[in-house]
Amino acid sequence: MSSKDWVEKDFYAVLGVDKAASADDVKKAYRKVARESHPDHNPGDPKAEERFKAASEAYNVLSDSGRRREYDELRSLFGSGAFRRNARGGGQPGGMPFDVSDMFGGGAGDRRFGGGGFQDLFSSIFTGGQAGGQAAPRGPARGRDVETEVALDFGDAVRGVTLPLTLRAPGVCDTCHGNGAKPGTQPQTCPVCHGAGVTTRNQGSFSFSEPCRNCQGVGTVVEEKCPECHGSGGVTKTRTMNVRFPAGVADGQRIRLAGRGEPGERGGPAGDLFVHVKVRPDELFGRTGDDLTLTVPVTFAEAVLGTDLRVPTLDGAVTLRVPPGTPSGRVLRARGKGVVRRDGQAGDLLVTLDVVVPARLSDEARTALESFAEQTPPAAREHLDARVRRVS
Repeated sequence: MSSKDWVEKDFYAVLGVDKAASADDVKKAYRKVARESHPDHNPGDPKAEERFKAASEAYNVLSDSGRRREYDELRSLFGSGAFRRNARGGGQPGGMPFDVSDMFGGGAGDRRFGGGGFQDLFSSIFTGGQAGGQAAPRGPARGRDVETEVALDFGDAVRGVTLPLTLRAPGVCDTCHGNGAKPGTQPQTCPVCHGAGVTTRNQGSFSFSEPCRNCQGVGTVVEEKCPECHGSGGVTKTRTMNVRFPAGVADGQRIRLAGRGEPGERGGPAGDLFVHVKVRPDELFGRTGDDLTLTVPVTFAEAVLGTDLRVPTLDGAVTLRVPPGTPSGRVLRARGKGVVRRDGQAGDLLVTLDVVVPARLSDEARTALESFAEQTPPAAREHLDARVRRVS
């Protein structure tokens, strides 16, 4: 994406959010637009496809805090008309002479506005991206990023799993192998831009470069188009790939597969595939970071007298010792039975004991419990009784 695109395109308007929108609001807005305009839901609708692509482009910038800050600064500078040309050829904001390289830290260490500092940005807008006014060859455009969502079982997310992922999305045309030309022919160098992908025109003291209209900025033209993709180099097709989800992947995590997104136009590099992970809840286990959690009911007698508990884990069972006099809510720890981390170490299984109070008792059990109560010292409630006496 060129700096000129950043100046001209309002990414906030594309997603329908305010400039002050939070990162979560931006994500929600993007997903809403992406669902409504996805090509699978709007087959044969070019307007929906363009809206889907525009939303992806906007989200790629606004979802990255650094790129979003650069975009806002650039739009604020040029959108407000802050930089104007004076009669001597110098820049003036509001009539005051200034050095734009000083204003934006134009030294070698300034990596803002796409990575090359303000001087490189200014050069890319008015001279096509290279010092001396020479337009840089553009070449085929990089493909857009693609996003999808996968639901994993709880156990698969903890242990890791490889699953086949089927997508219906743009892919490289098998007939022309992505160059857009009819089999037996090759794309030719554009006679207008001579392969640069941009054309330059003079405007006062500046040279202004823009994508070549004859080749749409690719640098080559296809005289005999591929009958399958009609010269685009890509077609919508179903493809299946195996995706490895690492052990310990968490709900809401996003996995990036470089180069597995939409192919570039006419042989350009492919975009990336981003897989959003949703983890289905387990009927027994929960998760806190790298630890697994489990609640186990125990009887009153087991809590008072102590017992050995046999509890499940995701890969077997372990025995835990419940000490005599254990209160309800106490947590026992089975070390190393949680989520395996990247360094090979594992979290723990945290077992919470829940003392169950029976709703009904047999006559024998009631008699035994009453006898137990007579022999048991009362609970230490003296501090509570003292407060009750004071407020009564």
